[in-house]
Amino acid sequence: MKNGMRSESFAAWAFMAPGLLIVAIFVFWPIIYGIPLSFTDYSVISETHFIGVDNFVKAFNDSNFIISLWNSLLYIIVVPVIQILAILMAILVNGKIPGVKIFRTAYYLPVVTSMVAVALIWSWLLSNNGVINFMLMKIGLINEQVSWLSTSSTALFVLMFITMWKGLGYYMMLYLAGLQNIPSDLYEAARVDGAGRMRVIWNITLPLLRPHIMFCTLISLMGAIRIFDEVYILTKGGPGTSTLTSSVYIFQKGIEQFNFGYASALGLIVSVIIGALSIFVFRFNAKGGVNPY
Repeated sequence: MKNGMRSESFAAWAFMAPGLLIVAIFVFWPIIYGIPLSFTDYSVISETHFIGVDNFVKAFNDSNFIISLWNSLLYIIVVPVIQILAILMAILVNGKIPGVKIFRTAYYLPVVTSMVAVALIWSWLLSNNGVINFMLMKIGLINEQVSWLSTSSTALFVLMFITMWKGLGYYMMLYLAGLQNIPSDLYEAARVDGAGRMRVIWNITLPLLRPHIMFCTLISLMGAIRIFDEVYILTKGGPGTSTLTSSVYIFQKGIEQFNFGYASALGLIVSVIIGALSIFVFRFNAKGGVNPY
């Protein structure tokens, strides 16, 4: 029996080994190496020296970094919106309605679409002569063309909308998987007792989806703070610093300016913030239990 368990364990580790090796090389090693690097002035074009906490002091006096951090934290607005919409969509497509598979495919299509393709589509839709301006002017919501991605007051919120549009299907599928694991007996018992649809959702569906809600909220939160692709491809942090996020700023300092020591310090600060918010989500989830119907 023990030999059988050992052989199964060995087989499991053998299958996981390639993936774990890739994660170790490209995720864990950069994190471990980045910590001591953040206490140096490491650059590929000059000699490296240990400078203590100077990078961290510089970071908190760097107005652009503070702005990028604020924009990243402001991006958290998308988290509750995308989770609520994803749950509602999952409940909708979980029902037995005609063409439900087509709906599921349509909702999930943006998730598997390349971000470059998405950026090209949205940049065309949002251009001065694009479809968005044309439709809004036709129905009278705006009187003149709006440069959605070139105006400081609108650019960040437009990027948030694109993020929600692209990620909605991903979270919907995760919630759909959770819904399909809820025993149908609970719903039947609730209907026999006279519970309405909203009461069933509130007292059965949401409590039993709590593990999925916590997981989706956590990865959505981390993704919002680390947002990079949409911002860099569509605006590169502009106009000015209105859409500059922490990931884009770290990329600029590290990859474009070769200031890897300072970029590592900025990354460490952002990692600590993400860790603190993750702990808050775990504790909030532990305290917020609701008993099923």
